[in-house]
Amino acid sequence: MAYENILFEVQDGIALLTFNRPKALNALNPQTLEEVRDAVERVRQDDALRVLVFTGAGDKAFVAGADISELQKMNPLEARLFAERGQEIVFSLEALPKPVIACVNGFALGGGCELAMSCDFIYASERAQFGQPEINLGIIPGFGGTQRLARLIGRAKAKEICMTGERISAQEAKALGLVAKVFPAETLLEETLKAARNLAEKSRVALRAIKQAVDRGMDVDLKTGCAFEAEAFGVCFAGQDAREGTTAFLEKRKPHFTGTFTN
Repeated sequence: MAYENILFEVQDGIALLTFNRPKALNALNPQTLEEVRDAVERVRQDDALRVLVFTGAGDKAFVAGADISELQKMNPLEARLFAERGQEIVFSLEALPKPVIACVNGFALGGGCELAMSCDFIYASERAQFGQPEINLGIIPGFGGTQRLARLIGRAKAKEICMTGERISAQEAKALGLVAKVFPAETLLEETLKAARNLAEKSRVALRAIKQAVDRGMDVDLKTGCAFEAEAFGVCFAGQDAREGTTAFLEKRKPHFTGTFTN
């Protein structure tokens, strides 16, 4: 499909998706969600694409939330369907068998914060701000914010952020464990793409196994999670990357991983 609200660029096995509605602070509307859904599916199906990076156009916002002009018109059924559509997309990001990095260059509020939380990790600009300000509109987060935020930073702090609608800085988000690293605004994208290129050279099979082991393990007890980890560890040896990685280490050379999910 043709994209009007996002930019989709591919280079060196990395897909860069840029929310491109700067006049609306890259707010999410139904059309933008549909374009994101389509782009994520493209990444899923294209074996040449190894990593997906999200960022926002301009220097003010990653995604400043849902488009309030659209929300204002919704009836209860439309609002529920909008929330379900957004949740479907964030679940698809978590299920994507490839690394997904959020490159948060500004406001990540509401749906923007929820989308960032569904990525595997977040790199943020020093100017970035995070929050779930839906309470100020008389509503609550709808794309999983009440659930993922509590799992990431704890129940009490998640309640405070959602109930007060207050924003937190990139530095506080890092201290809470929401953000992995904070960079100066002028080097954020460069550092994020550097990390993406590094991931693109890793074993696809091992990256997928790590993603699944961590995510599935969060929903079960420790013993069950470790059992799943052991199973995933064994599965890695079914492909050629484990042999290549161990051989390269013994031969003191850089490994060249070519394994796929099907070998």
